[in-house]
Amino acid sequence: MKKPSLAGLLLTTALFAASASSLAASPKETLAAFHDALTSGDKTKAASLLAPDIAIYESGYVERSRDEYASHHLGGDIEFAKNSTRKVLKQTERIDGKTAVVWEESETTGVSRGKPVHVFGTGTAVLEKNGDNWSIVHVHWSSRKAK
Repeated sequence: MKKPSLAGLLLTTALFAASASSLAASPKETLAAFHDALTSGDKTKAASLLAPDIAIYESGYVERSRDEYASHHLGGDIEFAKNSTRKVLKQTERIDGKTAVVWEESETTGVSRGKPVHVFGTGTAVLEKNGDNWSIVHVHWSSRKAK
């Protein structure tokens, strides 16, 4: 059996690296990965997708860091996500250099605190690119009960 040459190994490594970077998550995929981490109960993964200085606006309240969110609402958001089904109805993404905005409209059904839930939500997420990765630097969520 012929041994691979050093040049062949370097070329293979370079092609793998190029392929991996071209597969880097988009802002939409990063946001979806965050919601998937909530649904699966993966606090570490969910937090890793948030910038340390994230600002989260929801229902008139503000959380001003990843640590604040992790210590206050992350557990509740995971519990809610585990007991509900979220469907993205419409999603728009705009990328300008190292900044991206994702707008979403969603519908969520399930159970919260033992009661049925059916809400329509809107969300805006601002993401920042660092290297090949996007991190969420701001989100603003709101929802209303279905009629």
